[in-house]
Amino acid sequence: MGISIESRRGRVALAVAHCAGMIDLVALPVWVGTLIAQYRFDPQRAGGVVTLFLAGVVLASVVLAPVFNRVPGRVVATLGYALAAAGFVLAAGAGDFASLAALHGLTGIAVGAALSVTHGTIARSARPHRMFALVSVALGVFAVVFLGATPQIVAAAGGPALFLVFGGVMALAALAALLAFPSAPPVRVAVAGPAVALRMPRRVWFGIAGIAGMTVVQAMTFSFLERAGADQGFARESINAVLIALGLVNLLPAALAALLERRLNARGVLMTGPVLQALLAATIMLSTSFAPYAAAASVFAAVMIFTHTFAFGVLARLEPSGRALAATPAMLMAGSAVGPLLGGTLVKTFGYGSVGVAAACVAAVAVYCFSRLPVTIAAEPTREALA
Repeated sequence: MGISIESRRGRVALAVAHCAGMIDLVALPVWVGTLIAQYRFDPQRAGGVVTLFLAGVVLASVVLAPVFNRVPGRVVATLGYALAAAGFVLAAGAGDFASLAALHGLTGIAVGAALSVTHGTIARSARPHRMFALVSVALGVFAVVFLGATPQIVAAAGGPALFLVFGGVMALAALAALLAFPSAPPVRVAVAGPAVALRMPRRVWFGIAGIAGMTVVQAMTFSFLERAGADQGFARESINAVLIALGLVNLLPAALAALLERRLNARGVLMTGPVLQALLAATIMLSTSFAPYAAAASVFAAVMIFTHTFAFGVLARLEPSGRALAATPAMLMAGSAVGPLLGGTLVKTFGYGSVGVAAACVAAVAVYCFSRLPVTIAAEPTREALA
């Protein structure tokens, strides 16, 4: 019998795998900033390289999610992260746009496969909302370490050091998966009558679209958070301090989401999140003084983490087989893949203020999508799942 999701070993392995797979949520400012400052790419090209990584994640997740219940999670996670580690080590030795672009795309496919089985397994835990909150707290701890150390490492050792750090993170995740990746329990959906393929309830797709919209705003703003501050003339030390503060703040939202799981209306949280996110994005991109920029940047990622934790619990209840949440990388990274390239194009063409305008437009669409979710969210009846 495999390792239980509820065991300490299983939780640690899932937490490490989640941190590695969600590295973009932590690293985007440093990632894009390094490609611009160290590799001399313009904003559009820098965003495009990262977009190829995220597009690879989407592709792998879309292919793997429908067959999540038929693939060996431990094997996929181990091989996926091992291949990703190799890809980033190769990227550290590449310097031209074409090589970095190709390696980012291939590495994204490996990460996407590993992250899909990670999130699908989390969705099959006894309390998906709480489990996702726990691994998100781990991501917050990882963010503090990463954002506190990596900018200094890159400044001292050059751009390739960033990809060596990424490779080390992926290698650690591969080792954790090999030693302790848990087995998903049987599907918790009772099917009456002839065996037919379960279909996701229609409302689930609105939740997926809403989260994808939020990730567009997250990625296009977060990618240029560091550059926006630098181009406004803020001191490098001050911007690094903001990144460290951001990492510290990110320790809180998932823990708060776990504590407030049964005290806040999930639909209300989901409809509020995009509005607050868009306001913060506009503040970051339009501020000409440091204080508003620093305050908004410090809590910007926290809004996404808090809102997505509630969304994860909602979708787990609406579609309990785990397949929808095995597609979490696709719903997150589809938006994230658009974000860096879109943000880079907007910045290059219209300036940083245009990112705030785009954020407001996308937020309106996300709020509409979340408004289509039921007011009180419980697991959908089996018959609706089969409809």
